[in-house]
Amino acid sequence: MHRERVAAAAAVCVLLAGVSTTTGQVPTEGAHNADLSGVWTNVNLPGTAEWAIYTFSKDLPEMTAWGKARFDAAKPQRGPRGVAVAETDDLVYKCYPPGTPRIYIHPFPMEIIQLPGRVLMIFEYDHLVRQIYTDGREHRTDLAPSWMGDAIGHWEGKTLVVETAQFNDKTWLDRIAVPHSEEMKLTERIHLNDQGQLQIDMRVDDPIALAKPWEFSRYYRKTDWTIDELMCVDNATYTPFEDALLEFDGEGEE
Repeated sequence: MHRERVAAAAAVCVLLAGVSTTTGQVPTEGAHNADLSGVWTNVNLPGTAEWAIYTFSKDLPEMTAWGKARFDAAKPQRGPRGVAVAETDDLVYKCYPPGTPRIYIHPFPMEIIQLPGRVLMIFEYDHLVRQIYTDGREHRTDLAPSWMGDAIGHWEGKTLVVETAQFNDKTWLDRIAVPHSEEMKLTERIHLNDQGQLQIDMRVDDPIALAKPWEFSRYYRKTDWTIDELMCVDNATYTPFEDALLEFDGEGEE
């Protein structure tokens, strides 16, 4: 019995020694090579302010016939085809989740928290939480299509690569009604750029809605803020705010 225990211990030591020789250390679940943690807020690049508040690129993506039909039938509240809040069919104005990647357009900060095997994105808007699993698991096959999708990530050097799938088709990709289907897959490459900004390079693949992949990037600067409570049904009084803007005549302003 004593000899068996010694042999087993020796075998474990040899195995660990082999791992250390190969990688320099024993792998740790959730290990990462960059610190992306903190509270981040949107940064719009020069020349993008005109459209960046409601979409991801100056030009529309190339859509399929299915996608174009859904786009034409939609009634967004923002953008060149914008209608009044009372007329829009944008589900966000009924406090449904905006989906991914549209959540990145909303003008509220987000916090990134890195944990072993998981990266959390906590969005101030409606207190939405996105869990990105980095523990080597595959996409689940028992999930119904969801608003924010099922996110699986891995590290490539200092870049967090996230692949998200299993979306429902109830959300838009942006605020001007670019559609997607349940076949959509979103790939993100999240890293710190040379300016110290959080840069998220994204690619949307959807053979049902898009004639070719739509690629774009968003940028964030780090802040010393905290994430406050913002619940859509309490804070997002869209119609009264729109009415106040329409009734404002500027009298008394300098």
